[in-house]
Amino acid sequence: MARRIAAGAAYGGGSIGLIGAAGVGILLAEVQLAKRSVGNGDAPVPPNGDGWYGLAFGRTEPLRMGMLGDSLAAGQGVRRTGQTPGALLASGLAAVAERPVDLRNVALPGATSDDLDRQVTLLLAESGRTPDVCAIMIGANDVTHRMPATESVRCLSSAVRRLRTAGAEVIVATCPDLGTIEPVYQPLRWLARRTSRQLAAAQTIVTVEQGGRTISLGDLLGPEFEAHPRELFGPDNYHPSVEGYATAAMAVLPTLCAALGLWPETDHLDVSRDEDMLPVAKAASAAASEPGTEVSAARAPWALLKHRRRRHPVPGETGESGEATPSEAHQI
Repeated sequence: MARRIAAGAAYGGGSIGLIGAAGVGILLAEVQLAKRSVGNGDAPVPPNGDGWYGLAFGRTEPLRMGMLGDSLAAGQGVRRTGQTPGALLASGLAAVAERPVDLRNVALPGATSDDLDRQVTLLLAESGRTPDVCAIMIGANDVTHRMPATESVRCLSSAVRRLRTAGAEVIVATCPDLGTIEPVYQPLRWLARRTSRQLAAAQTIVTVEQGGRTISLGDLLGPEFEAHPRELFGPDNYHPSVEGYATAAMAVLPTLCAALGLWPETDHLDVSRDEDMLPVAKAASAAASEPGTEVSAARAPWALLKHRRRRHPVPGETGESGEATPSEAHQI
């Protein structure tokens, strides 16, 4: 199905509906119930995380990083700059590179994939500030707004292609697992999970084909969110909490660093960690169901599956580092 979605996007095929059974009365009733239960809590407007991170390393030429996507990329639900995923990633990247990082976050809460064109244009508009690396988190709103899957991945493919053409490395955190949202019940939960995974796999295919890398963020958060919903979901029962965003950033950071050559990179596959080389479509399918799997291009039509993230429980607290401002973020 993921390959069909990707092919439909590439060749201008018709819409492949992700929620074909949504007309069934019980599903419609559950959708309305979920809407009343989700998103009604206090989710503050995310702080603007633009600025320099890692000033402890001096004011040398910085690495330039772009953050694109929806509310997950913007950090909807947290109150402090240092708690947003962009700030966490920029701080971590600065620490690994031992260079300051100039972050520009153009993500928009509520955005679907068709907003990526506008976001890429904003990011590339300023001459001389082309990003070295970009992280994209997108997909959840595509599912909830029932955006045609072919259109969704077509927009993502175009965004990745434009950024790669401009010279930026691109990492896409694929569609989160909406089946883990606590107020969603069966059979809507099953349908949301299946839909999310299909979209995530299709996103992986088109991203790798355009020269980017993906990390299966949705299924990383899925089992952990399901096991610890009170700790990893925010007060609106939809967006991650501070600990949830830290979990996501911890998964994305190694791939971000590897894309810039700052992480040990090798074609050697660690069989003990279920790493493998597979055709792109099979790699995408495997990544969609395996937490924290990175997919990157190998020799066409093959792709590498790697597991770079640390596998341990999320700490119960984040300390005071969440209060950091961009100029202080080297302390995180």
